[in-house]
Amino acid sequence: MTKEKTQMKEFIEALSVLQWVLSFLFLGLACIILMVSLMFTSLWLLPTLCFVWLVADWQTPERGGRRTTFVRNWKVWQQFRDFFPVKLVKTADLNPNKNYIFGSHPHGIMCVGAFACFSTESCGFAETFPGLQATLAILAGLFKIPLFREYLMCAGLCPVSKPSLVHLLSKSGKGNAVVIVVGGAAESLASSPGINRVVMRQRKGFVRTALEHGADLVPVYSFGENELFQQVILSEGSLGRRLQDLFKSIMGFAPCLFVGERFALLPFRKPVTTVIGSPISVPKCVTPTEEQVDHYHRLYMEALTKLFHEHKVSCGLPESHKLEII
Repeated sequence: MTKEKTQMKEFIEALSVLQWVLSFLFLGLACIILMVSLMFTSLWLLPTLCFVWLVADWQTPERGGRRTTFVRNWKVWQQFRDFFPVKLVKTADLNPNKNYIFGSHPHGIMCVGAFACFSTESCGFAETFPGLQATLAILAGLFKIPLFREYLMCAGLCPVSKPSLVHLLSKSGKGNAVVIVVGGAAESLASSPGINRVVMRQRKGFVRTALEHGADLVPVYSFGENELFQQVILSEGSLGRRLQDLFKSIMGFAPCLFVGERFALLPFRKPVTTVIGSPISVPKCVTPTEEQVDHYHRLYMEALTKLFHEHKVSCGLPESHKLEII
């Protein structure tokens, strides 16, 4: 029998999620405003030193960053996990003597499942997959923001850029699991309760990278991710959608019009179950052909579809739900 939560427990969980949502939405911008503002005060030396450090340390995010177990083990992440709750499910053993590319689906509004499972230790990834180190790859531009970049690197995040992926898959030994949210910003615009849609038919770069480094591909699906926020989905061709697409093309992320359960920002308390599938063995090909890329891309889509249908009922979806790949 599940123990009923106290009001204090629910309040602490809500605060834990709220601080993360505010960080997700505004912390980067706040760091930029702070640095610029201090330049016009008697404390101008502080932002100057920060910018000097930024230049000197420019390539560190693409060389593995500065992961710390201290940040990844913060107690706040356990409260964050319990709010929904978020659960990690293992379906197969992964050899720690190999490297992997995890394709995480769907993006949702804020990638709650991927963050909880791969950027914190709250869901027990290290214990579930001994010898593996998960690294969530995110928008590279975020690592150009002073102060904010330090926080991201401490959580073990890395840029989703070619140099970063090459370093993790070829220069950091074995046992690396690079997590890429394949659908990206385009998929976030399709996020809505009751919809299981992933954007990946034309997303083949991660497959090419896997072939270049002989990294096995692993499909990951976070059931419940799209249930956390209500979103206004603008129709294709409308002025609002064109503005969203323009913003996405310039900034790399999409401005979603969403609302949560409380204060508009807190997500709904819906369970998120992140299921990690079986690995797809990928040979190393320094210069893979288009036929090879297409072949393993097709195998990956088939594996993702199989994973979805095998676990959808146990994760709370009706048998009639289908996975739409666009």
